[in-house]
Amino acid sequence: MRILVAPLNWGLGHASRCVPLIERLLSEGHEVLLGGDGESLTLLRKHFPTLRVLPLAPLNLCYSTGGRQVWAMLRALPRIIRSAITDHKMLANYLRYEQIDEVISDNRFGLYVQQPAVSGQQSAIRTIYITHQLTIALPRPWRWLEPLVARWHRRIINRYDECWIPDEQQPGLAGRLSHPAVLPANARYIGVLSRFSGKTFAPDTTYQVVAVLSGLEPQRTLFEQAIIRRYENADESVLIVRGRMQDPPTVVKHGKITLAPWLDDSHLAAYMLGAERVICRSGYSSVMDMYALGVMQKVEWHPTPGQPEQEYLAAIS
Repeated sequence: MRILVAPLNWGLGHASRCVPLIERLLSEGHEVLLGGDGESLTLLRKHFPTLRVLPLAPLNLCYSTGGRQVWAMLRALPRIIRSAITDHKMLANYLRYEQIDEVISDNRFGLYVQQPAVSGQQSAIRTIYITHQLTIALPRPWRWLEPLVARWHRRIINRYDECWIPDEQQPGLAGRLSHPAVLPANARYIGVLSRFSGKTFAPDTTYQVVAVLSGLEPQRTLFEQAIIRRYENADESVLIVRGRMQDPPTVVKHGKITLAPWLDDSHLAAYMLGAERVICRSGYSSVMDMYALGVMQKVEWHPTPGQPEQEYLAAIS
């Protein structure tokens, strides 16, 4: 089959958890096309440089510099909706001249196929939606809106043939986020999705502390600056992986701190396995990666300020 895989460009997590999925599809003999935009697409292109790319609607979001993100996300909502509408139109255009059998969308709302006008008739193209957020966590003052947001998200899920949840059915890593009271009829759990699963890495003890950065600006930069301030006069050897996929692979030294824009999976895994402490955001893909590597006990979680999903995951991980 010819399969389009397209992650949301919101940090690097949606793309990184698509890596093992793409590897499996290729091992099964399928032809895979990459879809997306921004740094998440760059991550996939670094992993799979020979695969064709179908560009999709750019989504250039940013957080606020403060500890609350509600108004930043409300301001971004029109852009998110426009991006989903554009994605839907671009996919329809691609389908006119590309022979695509299946579309796998990781949280891109618009990559569904309009159902045939004849009732009961199935579309020839299967569409799959990946998400762990059956419940979308909101800040405490807005928590009463969670059921309404969940219903809105379920309407999106129902536009797809299947919904894949990257978690175990029980007990699960994402807690209430991926385990709603009632599961959508087209949803099923597919297990933990991590680029490190099923692979063996030899620990590398070069660095005592490894910090892995990701997420939207300016919070990514603020987090990086905070880590540098914390360790600039310390005796510990520190590696900061900046999560800047589009930067050249230039390593910078700052005393005992080493800054790398990005690392390949084997080196990143080796350094994290050999470190005494791992520092990262508590995004769900990071949680799955740390779980797959078996380093959860030495992770220092730092939720993005004002991100209730990450605050919740840090509390339960």
